[in-house]
Amino acid sequence: MAPAWKRLIRFEATDGRVLRGEPMLPSEDYDVGKTTAETGLSAKVIHVVNGDIFDEQTRVTDEEVTVKQLLGPITQTEVPIIRAVGLNFIKHIKEGGRTLPPYPATFIKANTCIQDHNAPIIIPAMAQDEQADYEGELCFILSRDAKNVPESEAMSYIGGYLCGNDVSSRKIQRDPKIAGTVPQWNFSKGFDTYAPLGPMIVSPALIPDPAKLYLKTRVNGELRQSETMDDFCFKVPYLLSYMSQGTTIKKGTVVMTGTPSGVGYAMNPPRFLHPGDVVEVEILPHIGTLSNPVEYEQNGLIVPPQPLA
Repeated sequence: MAPAWKRLIRFEATDGRVLRGEPMLPSEDYDVGKTTAETGLSAKVIHVVNGDIFDEQTRVTDEEVTVKQLLGPITQTEVPIIRAVGLNFIKHIKEGGRTLPPYPATFIKANTCIQDHNAPIIIPAMAQDEQADYEGELCFILSRDAKNVPESEAMSYIGGYLCGNDVSSRKIQRDPKIAGTVPQWNFSKGFDTYAPLGPMIVSPALIPDPAKLYLKTRVNGELRQSETMDDFCFKVPYLLSYMSQGTTIKKGTVVMTGTPSGVGYAMNPPRFLHPGDVVEVEILPHIGTLSNPVEYEQNGLIVPPQPLA
């Protein structure tokens, strides 16, 4: 179901209201993620019905306001869960020394991972020992419930696309002394703020073929990841069809489609995130740049491992 809007942002207006709106771009290549109070971006207010951005009665009004501060386009309460793909870019699979899988490797992230555009990624106390990593990703959000969806019909369930960052704690994920003999993903990738999303949601009307999108991830301005979605091992329609087999994927679910090569742990030597770093995930055309600074959690609890019997 196509939404009533082409682009959707959530923001604080200059009059103090927090609103949804359709940005009035000064040019087609304008990066909404770079919006500040000084840029004076205008938006037409979106009237959201029943708290649902995909409701048939949700509409773009004629009321124009000015953006003071851009937020993330969706909140935790609007997303039932995040479903994610662990290995989906062919070059990223190969940089880890793996062979191409027959099916997607999937996992989930809680909605408590969601963080706004420009808000901090907060690394918990137990993950501050050289292991916090970035994963720039293309994400999509469902506009209706999906179950047992044929690949040929999958695109009709997608309400829009946005940038995401699947932040990961690598020792907790991969170190046998911490993770055990089998690498685990849910806990290591599931901390609060570990799924920034933004800077806006873009309708499929503007992105008929997500394989033509181009993703770049920068840390402090340094290019770390650079790849087209054409490097996907599993394309978007297949991902949704596979995930929905025997499983209801609820409306509002965000799907993170995997990250390309260039993550910090695979570099030689590895390069992880530290307080003061800024991670930018840019997807062109149309979607723009998601930006988040990095902070360390203060006064967090570190639980020691349980002694072996």
